[in-house]
Amino acid sequence: MESFLISKSGLKPLPRIYIRPISGLVPRNYFSKPRFLHTSKCFSDLKVTTPLKVASVEEDEEINERMHGINKIGEQEEETIIDPAAPPPFNLADVRATIPQHCWVKDPWKSMSYVVRDVALVLSLAAAVVYVNNWLVWPLYWVAQGTMFWALFVLGHDCGHGSFSNNPKLNSLVGHLLHSFILVPYHGWRISHRIHHQNQGHVENDESWHPLTEKTYMSLDNNELTWRFKFPFPLLVYPFYLWGRSPGKTGSHFDPNSELFVPSERKDVITSSLCWTAMAAILVGLGFTMGPMLLLKLYGVPYWIFVIWLDFVTYMHHHGHQDKLPWYRGKEWSYLRGGLTTLDRDYGWMNNIHHDIGTHVIHHLFPQIPHYHLIEATKAAKPVLGKYYREPERSGPLPFYLIGVFIRSLKEDHYVSDTGDVVYYKTDPNIFKSA
Repeated sequence: MESFLISKSGLKPLPRIYIRPISGLVPRNYFSKPRFLHTSKCFSDLKVTTPLKVASVEEDEEINERMHGINKIGEQEEETIIDPAAPPPFNLADVRATIPQHCWVKDPWKSMSYVVRDVALVLSLAAAVVYVNNWLVWPLYWVAQGTMFWALFVLGHDCGHGSFSNNPKLNSLVGHLLHSFILVPYHGWRISHRIHHQNQGHVENDESWHPLTEKTYMSLDNNELTWRFKFPFPLLVYPFYLWGRSPGKTGSHFDPNSELFVPSERKDVITSSLCWTAMAAILVGLGFTMGPMLLLKLYGVPYWIFVIWLDFVTYMHHHGHQDKLPWYRGKEWSYLRGGLTTLDRDYGWMNNIHHDIGTHVIHHLFPQIPHYHLIEATKAAKPVLGKYYREPERSGPLPFYLIGVFIRSLKEDHYVSDTGDVVYYKTDPNIFKSA
């Protein structure tokens, strides 16, 4: 009947119409209810009683499934993880351009204020614990004082980078005072740390916590494997690293003739080694004056807490991410690509105490930026870095969660292939089974 009336009126039947999105995502509940195809106005003018067309259940499910598929594709695009082995779509100059100019300004007075703060805390803690002299208080002192020793190291670290001030002599003076106090040879460490920054992410040329090649790994005895991979021993290796470097490398931070240094740096290394020796002599004298037990409690235990902090933090900035990150060789390596494999870490309350050292990616790319500008510089650079910046997991007041990450990495990140320009850590499932 409808077809007869439509033909007499000169109209052609309208084609069946289905709603189809042009672009964008469609809410998943958009097709969850029955839909009706509206009648044309011409039909109402003819007063034709045409029943409303209800989409069938099969049609509804088909379109609904299609739309869900589109939504899932969109979600996958949003969650796409970049290939860490691929060159980034930006260069170092692009990142530098995002950082506000004032972030590059070094304020020596502000830097010195942090030194005064930290030294005052170190002296106050020592005076307070000697005054109270209670065995319930000593463990709290060891943790607090060891943490402050670590804070002093970070300020000396800024001196080594030249981010403390624009005055090299001031940087050298403050750096020697701070690092010698905690038995670190300032220039020897400064030079090797510069090598680390210049070669971060390079399998062979990196200096700090670089991966072992399979050949080197297989040459290690059980004792060496224990110190490198069995918790908690890797947290105690820093003093030994200063004397002998890492497995597969030779030389010493105290030896001016070490392959770490060029001839023009030998006088600096000798100067720092003499300062280290002077501090060691002072400690020996204090041992005779106040007794070795009191010296151990006041200085010795906090020193080892400092070593634990240093090994833990420096390791976590280059290991332990949930996604395997690449190490490079040859033409695949670049300063930018190596720097982008570093990791920011959140240490909770510790962030301010150890001078935001956890804000590590921008620090690695631009070590000239003072520590008190790193957070702002990182925030400014994130839009360019995109997913090449890996947002750190947020910590509670104390970063206990990182202990589990550290232990997992020790169990999984053992060595890399002897060949290949882009390599990843491999796991030896039998690392300690034969011991």
